[in-house]
Amino acid sequence: MVHSILTGLVPAGAKVPPSRALAAALGLSRNTVSLALQVLVDKGFLISTSRSGLVVNGDILQGQANQSSPPAVSESGLQWDARLVSRLGNQRNIVKPANWHDYAYPFVYGQFDASLLPLKDWRACSHQALFVPAVKKWAQNHIDRDSEALVEQIQHRLLPARGIVARRDEILVTAGSQMACYLLANVLLDRKTVIGIEDPGYPDARNNFLLRSDHVKALPIDADGLIASRAMEQCAYVFVTPSHQCPTTVTMPLKRRHEILDLAKKRDLVLLEDDHESELNFSGRPLPALKSLDNDGRVIYLGSLSKTLVHGLRIGFIVAPAELIRELRALRRLIMRHEASNNSHTASLFIAQGHHDAFIRKLNVTYRERREILTSAFSKYLPEFQMMPSQGGSGAWIKGPDGFNSQLLAENCMSRGVLIEPGDIFFSKSSSVNQSHFRLGYSAIHASLIHAGVQEISRAYSEIRM
Repeated sequence: MVHSILTGLVPAGAKVPPSRALAAALGLSRNTVSLALQVLVDKGFLISTSRSGLVVNGDILQGQANQSSPPAVSESGLQWDARLVSRLGNQRNIVKPANWHDYAYPFVYGQFDASLLPLKDWRACSHQALFVPAVKKWAQNHIDRDSEALVEQIQHRLLPARGIVARRDEILVTAGSQMACYLLANVLLDRKTVIGIEDPGYPDARNNFLLRSDHVKALPIDADGLIASRAMEQCAYVFVTPSHQCPTTVTMPLKRRHEILDLAKKRDLVLLEDDHESELNFSGRPLPALKSLDNDGRVIYLGSLSKTLVHGLRIGFIVAPAELIRELRALRRLIMRHEASNNSHTASLFIAQGHHDAFIRKLNVTYRERREILTSAFSKYLPEFQMMPSQGGSGAWIKGPDGFNSQLLAENCMSRGVLIEPGDIFFSKSSSVNQSHFRLGYSAIHASLIHAGVQEISRAYSEIRM
């Protein structure tokens, strides 16, 4: 214990287990353990407190050499770098500070404003999920089955709102859309499979596809989203975000959706539709999902509750033909068997009791207000920047003047307490043109802070331009 305390393995203030517990764990008599603990108290390594019992005395480290790091583990001689068959740590990923909430102006995407969450309603649903009949349902090992209550709400409440009809054996619950992409990539792709993804597009989906295929094709987009292009014709699968294109946020019009579907049918390709922010629509009338317009069963639908509930829940789902769902379920079982059923049960109650619909209405009103303030602030303070028009969502895609570097701006903004997201990561290849884009999220920043935040961005831009 002396060694552990001095090397920092047991930190100052840490509570020491009771002598009875230590004696049982070590197979010693309680008297022996009690005497040893008393010696540590006498030597000043431990101190006795009225409420916590014995704790590590932080003063004992004063005057000691800095040994906060534990001693190095002896080398085994194994060359782990040579044993690795993948290098996923080298993939290009979106990077966000873990302490984003400590920044004065967090224009981060994919985080939420805790003040908006109907905590009273969620707490009530959580309480109901702890009633004995409910616990008996969700606490058991479901092997590879999903929460029946959540699947029922997906089938009868969420999917019909998108114009989709599906049987229960055509639905699989996932830990977010990232898991959906991983499962689909492993079941459908091999090294030779050609799969297309919008460029710019969703980095996590691109990385999942690169893990399995050597032929991930960047597909062009325009102001209406994915283009029904010749490059698309060469693909077996295409990943698309029609409701709010990632990252530009543009909504694909109905005419373009039909063009995409017609080309998919003509070339016998399958569409993977990520509908992650479909309900966040300022008009309140989202366009029908590609899946709802599909008469051939060639659209696999990816849905998510993360953007409309709290992001940390990590609840998503796939809608696909039953034979494909069976394979996806079998693969998921090897990873995690089934989703966290306690959270799924609470979410199902939240949806069933109408709280989710009310929350969506609140989010749409709030996000529309924040978007309008953001647009006004850019027009006033950064008129040379172009903001992509949007019908909804929780973020804005912005292009700076020629030669502008969003990475330099992001670094300067951080020193001013402002977080923005450089846009280069969303493109398949890095270039000076791509570096002129960046994304601002407004789901986590209060409306009253947006104007001041954009002013700081303007000041940061003036500095890097000098």
